[in-house]
This record gives sequence, C-alpha cells and structure tokens, in this order.
Amino acid sequence: MSVKIRKSLVATALVGAFASSNVIADPLNDVQKAGQPIQKAAVKSQTKIDNVYGQTQELIAEYRSIVDETELMKVYNDHVARLVADQNASIASFDRQIATIDNTKQNVVPLMYRMIDTLEQFIKADVPFNLETRLGRVERLREIMVSASVTTSEKFRQVLEAYTIETAYSSLVSASQGTLEVDGKSINVDIGQLGRITYVAQSFDLKHAWVWDNNTKQWKELGEEYLKPVKEVIRMARKQATLELVKLPIFGAE
Repeated sequence: MSVKIRKSLVATALVGAFASSNVIADPLNDVQKAGQPIQKAAVKSQTKIDNVYGQTQELIAEYRSIVDETELMKVYNDHVARLVADQNASIASFDRQIATIDNTKQNVVPLMYRMIDTLEQFIKADVPFNLETRLGRVERLREIMVSASVTTSEKFRQVLEAYTIETAYSSLVSASQGTLEVDGKSINVDIGQLGRITYVAQSFDLKHAWVWDNNTKQWKELGEEYLKPVKEVIRMARKQATLELVKLPIFGAE
C-alpha cells in the first residue's frame, strides 16, 4: 500500500474517532446537566432535613423541660395542698380556742371582782399598817376592771400581784412614825411591825408603849415590863439590832 493511501486511512480513522468521541461526550454532558438540578434539589432537601431535625430536637428538649416542670409543679401543688390542709386545721383549732377564751373570760371576770372584794375585806380586817396604800391598791384594781384599754389577762395579773404583795406583808419587818389618839391627846410615837404578829408603838420619851389589839381594833397600853421589849422590836425593825425573841402579848383571833 502506498504512503498516500496509509495517510488517508489514518486521517479517516482520526476523523471517525473524533466523531465517535463527540457522539459519546454529548450524552455525558446531558447527564451532567440533568444531574445538577437533582444535586441542588438534594442539597435543599438535606438542608430542610437538617432544619427539621434541629427543630425536632428543640421540640423534644422543650417537651422534656415541660414534662420536668409539670412534675415539679405536681410536687409543689401537693406540698401547697398539705400546707393549706394544715392551715385549715390550725384555723379550726384557733376557732375552738377563741370560743374557749370567751367562755373563760365570762368566768374569770366575775372571779376577779370577787377577789377584789375579798381583798378589801381582808385589809379592813387586818392589822392597820400601810392602810392608805393597801386600800389605794384595791381602788386602782376597781378602776382597771372597767378600763377597755386593759386586757383581761393584764387585769388578772394585777389582781394576783396585789394578793402576792399582801402575802409578803406576813414577813415584813418595818418601822415608822405616827400619831396615836390617847384620852383625847395626840401622842407622837415610833411604830414597829414584825409581820402580822407584832404591831407595837412607843412614845418618843420611851415612857409609854402600846400594842395593837386586832380583836377590838384598838391600841392597848402595855405595862412598864414591856417598855424594853417594845424598844427592842422597834430597833430590830430599823435594823439597829439583830432579830431575836422578845416577850410581848399576842392576841389570837376570836
């Protein structure tokens, strides 16, 4: 075969190959072009899926949070319910106590009036020491009994305090000065008191002495043999001498 013929065949083969490659390339391009929208759609779909997944996770987290809060609220509501029940029970108890207090007041008030009357009668029947102060205390008790600004409990406390003071007088040791009316004459005297046992008086010149007779409600003059004992009683009451036994007449209750 000549050289020209071979060159012609080679050229023909090249042209055929080129034509074949063009024929093959066109379908690939078409496939690639057709695949691009699919890829874009796939990307968009994946993006949507990612967004939906993210939203789903958020919803799940929110749901779990709501469930937890609901459980906490249930526990708290149960706690509040128990508190309310306890408060209602306390209120019912207070109502019963208030009713009891009202009944107690109805009984206590008359009792206090009787106690004040009894205290006044006792003071008037007792040895007449500090008489003005003691009766004044009774009068103040009567005043607070009709005072709306003083509570019932405070009234009762003051009544009991007055009784306590009167009880303490039984061990009182005191001395004072005063005046006795004897045979129409006023005599200045020293007065000594040892509780409710001894209540004596002696003139300033130490020449006369008297003892209170609670049965007759009068001062009874003593003989000379009692001048020194009365003087000692007054000295003991003034804390000028130690307490010791002395011989004095004692008047028993009739």
